[in-house]
Amino acid sequence: MSDKKPKTAIPPDACDSHLHVYDRSYPSRVPVDDYTGEDYRRLWSKLGFSRAVVVQPRAYWTDNSLVVDTVKLLGKNNARGIAVIHPDIPEQELQALHAGGVRGVRFSMFKLEHLVVGFDMVEPIAARIRALGWHVQLHWKADQIVEHRKMLERLSVPLVFDHMGRIPPAKGLAHPAFEIMRDLAANNRAWVKLTAGYLDSATGLATGYRDIAPIVRAWVAAVPHRLVWGSDWPHLSELHDYPRVADLFDLFAEWVPDTMIRNTILVDNPATLYGFEPLAAR
Repeated sequence: MSDKKPKTAIPPDACDSHLHVYDRSYPSRVPVDDYTGEDYRRLWSKLGFSRAVVVQPRAYWTDNSLVVDTVKLLGKNNARGIAVIHPDIPEQELQALHAGGVRGVRFSMFKLEHLVVGFDMVEPIAARIRALGWHVQLHWKADQIVEHRKMLERLSVPLVFDHMGRIPPAKGLAHPAFEIMRDLAANNRAWVKLTAGYLDSATGLATGYRDIAPIVRAWVAAVPHRLVWGSDWPHLSELHDYPRVADLFDLFAEWVPDTMIRNTILVDNPATLYGFEPLAAR
């Protein structure tokens, strides 16, 4: 899992706001290879990130122990976790997750055959986590965002849209999901993750995912104060055209050339969203 250093300097207190870990020593619902917390910790240190957000993958269903253990490994001052839970989770377990650094709940609906939780669980879970100050993180298709717009507008917890809302580049900013997410973010109701553009790119790594660039730049122009960036390590869906974190970071820097805005996305925004300690002097 080696990686080169990016050409662009990573600022102090920068956060990789989206990664997954896999460990065969933990029970999983599907076979997994090892991309462990230790693997990521070595990469994280080499590249120069200071903070990280560990997101529960579907392989572990609602057993969030690997996420919590990885947050502990990286240090609870430096890392946060995003869990997957059901609405009937005991309060004691919910409090234990919070003590372990969890600050949000993920709903991955992009592939219905992989559902761990359903759309009917979003509002009940949001009600359970509101007092903790958590958010809901949504890996939904752009069309699903449009379909469930009214529910999203009703939710009383912050929203985080994974992977830029999975807007198809062929439709781009004309897709109504962009306006829905932009309005929620502009009203400080939502955040957008500038992550995993390769999932929807038709042009691929060799072109620098050029069909994704206009969408990223549009987000930066519209709501820079509501964006975070993440590597989506270890990129398991993209092993046929494997990107390195350094290359993804350099592409981000190319798309966001303004250093102050880039630092806002990398440092200030995740500190607010995830509740990190006050920022070091920069």
